[in-house]
Amino acid sequence: MGAPLTLARSFYDRDVLEVARDLLGRVVRHTTPEGVVGVRLSEVEAYAGESDPGSHAFRGPTPRTRVMFGEAGHAYVYFSYGMHWCVNLVCGPVGTASAVLLRAGEVVEGLELARSRRVAARKDVDLARGPARLTQALGVDRAQDGVDVCGGSSLEVLPGRPVPDEQVVWGPRVGVAGAGAATPWRASLVNDPTVSAYRVGGRRSPGARATRGADES
Repeated sequence: MGAPLTLARSFYDRDVLEVARDLLGRVVRHTTPEGVVGVRLSEVEAYAGESDPGSHAFRGPTPRTRVMFGEAGHAYVYFSYGMHWCVNLVCGPVGTASAVLLRAGEVVEGLELARSRRVAARKDVDLARGPARLTQALGVDRAQDGVDVCGGSSLEVLPGRPVPDEQVVWGPRVGVAGAGAATPWRASLVNDPTVSAYRVGGRRSPGARATRGADES
């Protein structure tokens, strides 16, 4: 039996809200020298680039965000709050900088390895509950920034089990302040125990940098 197929680039080369919705139920899989961990996604957030005050790309390209302005189907990984890594998947045409933050999921492969990386997690449902925990469970860090998840890299996204609309709920993004605070672009599975807790974004002054958006853990 052959290796599982990754999602094609055409999956990501669409509107960011469509991609976010359709990522629920898919499996993010990372292979490292330690082994393999797979996480079935239960929660994601959409960010729409320069048209979205909540996006890292709102003020245009920077060395940090250059991956977001590139080809769909690549990973955008960044260090958040000087503490942990978060991973997004780039969507849409080149130059649009839209991306989906992977917020939470259930470990469905490599459970023992994920446990060893998340020794502070009290229950298995907490292993990938939140974007920082998800990347830690997967073993994702700066080395995966810019990798092509459509094939040929250690990080890939498999078809998993797509979910029907009645199992999906939309709500405001976590930790986003200012103009993007009320945007209901966080998609999650209804009543799924691995979905992270909602937190309201902190206040920002009018002259502050673009809102946290995907920085939230």
